[in-house]
Amino acid sequence: MALIPWRSRNRGGMLELQDRINRMFDEFFGGPWLMPWVEDRAEWLPALDVSETDEAVRVVAELPGVDPKEVDISLAGDMLTIRGEKRSETEEKRQDYHRIERRHGSFSRAVRLPAPVEADKVEATFKDGVLTINLPKREEAQTRKVKVEIK
Repeated sequence: MALIPWRSRNRGGMLELQDRINRMFDEFFGGPWLMPWVEDRAEWLPALDVSETDEAVRVVAELPGVDPKEVDISLAGDMLTIRGEKRSETEEKRQDYHRIERRHGSFSRAVRLPAPVEADKVEATFKDGVLTINLPKREEAQTRKVKVEIK
């Protein structure tokens, strides 16, 4: 049995395998900032929060820089869809950009609602780049409290 120096054994073997596995996970889970081929896409997805009370479902979406006129909200069954477009600013030809991180372009987010809602009573507000959608629950979906008498 021959002794192999530690450095030689790891240089092409386990360390290379570990590097390959790390790169694979970085590319899969790391997000667009780690994947250079994604940087050229003009696609972005706004962040959403979905919360529920006894009476309503509330969806809050961050839409910074989006004109409210460019937002379309639709409800089909239990699926709420928010579509829109964030237009890019006009670029000055005299500027040399070294890095562009702000995204623009079309977006679409769909979320399945946790309870049936009254479609004709949906209200949406847009303030400071935040879209808030209040979806009142149907009567049968609302939580009811019943007082139980203990004897």
